[in-house]
Amino acid sequence: MEREANRPVPLHQNRPLITLTTDFGTASPYLAAMKGVILTRCPQANLVDLTHEIPPQDITHAAYYLREAMPWFPTGSIHVVVIDPGVGTSRLPLCVTINDQHILCPDNGLWTLIETKSAPVVHHMSNQKHHLPQISNTFHGRDVFAPGAAALANGIPPDVLGPRLDQWQRLAWPAYRLEQNMLHGEVIFIDRFGNLITNIPAESLSHGTDSVQIGTQSITRFVKTYGLAQPGELITLISSNGYLEIAEVNGNAARRLNVSRGQSVVVVTSSRRYQ
Repeated sequence: MEREANRPVPLHQNRPLITLTTDFGTASPYLAAMKGVILTRCPQANLVDLTHEIPPQDITHAAYYLREAMPWFPTGSIHVVVIDPGVGTSRLPLCVTINDQHILCPDNGLWTLIETKSAPVVHHMSNQKHHLPQISNTFHGRDVFAPGAAALANGIPPDVLGPRLDQWQRLAWPAYRLEQNMLHGEVIFIDRFGNLITNIPAESLSHGTDSVQIGTQSITRFVKTYGLAQPGELITLISSNGYLEIAEVNGNAARRLNVSRGQSVVVVTSSRRYQ
């Protein structure tokens, strides 16, 4: 599904925007160290924390998060994304230029779910001039990605960070399938409210739904928004990102249904419309 963000004007060069997304949490010194490196090398940087609550080592969660967040940022934004269970191994550090923005991240596929308007340009961040002098085996966020982000913010072009690549790790967006009058999909994301986001796009439901089956539960209430149903009621609706969502009004559908990411979802389609 294509989405157009209302983009602001390009960032002012005097305050380059660098966002930070990690699985570090907020109580450790790791995030502070990364910020220190960036601000030492680019004092004028405008640092923005997106989240540091990605579940530990959960690359898929991070990929979905980045897919949803990045389109709303202005041209020229620099995103440092460190969810890196392969740190210190042969996996490569990347600088990805995509949709007029830059992502600095490990080569584990976490950027590859982003919808693209043109082919991404990917560089291997191998130029040690733009690393810290000593690189640890366990903290490339501080030693490689943070100084690389500062270099971009200072006007260094991505190709100075290292050579172009034409191969990288990819994550696959889960496909849904249609069999007769049934759509088969799965839960791809669970937000903090316990709402279940599926991979079934709104356009596939143009004929409405008769029921949504998840586990042993059959849900027949399909509404436009949460407030049209009663507290505690299980409902389906179209989420803000344009996919089928399962929710419990004023509750937690994930906990109530005891489901996790990857749970299968079956939609029985009909001519029924929103209620």
